[in-house]
Amino acid sequence: MPKQKTHSGVKKRFSTTGTGKVKFARPNKGHFLTKKSRGRKRKLRKGSYIAGKNASNIKAMLGE
Repeated sequence: MPKQKTHSGVKKRFSTTGTGKVKFARPNKGHFLTKKSRGRKRKLRKGSYIAGKNASNIKAMLGE
């Protein structure tokens, strides 16, 4: 049985912490930043974590 390949799109967008949580950067921080409020942009700076079945699906695509 060959090894499962890591999903290229997932490895660019997600990472796992030491405790096994799946970490990602918030979307909507790329462009058109002038029309977004200061507070909204500030909140987008912080990343977030994915929980539940979505996290296990992403871990499988990462090969973990």
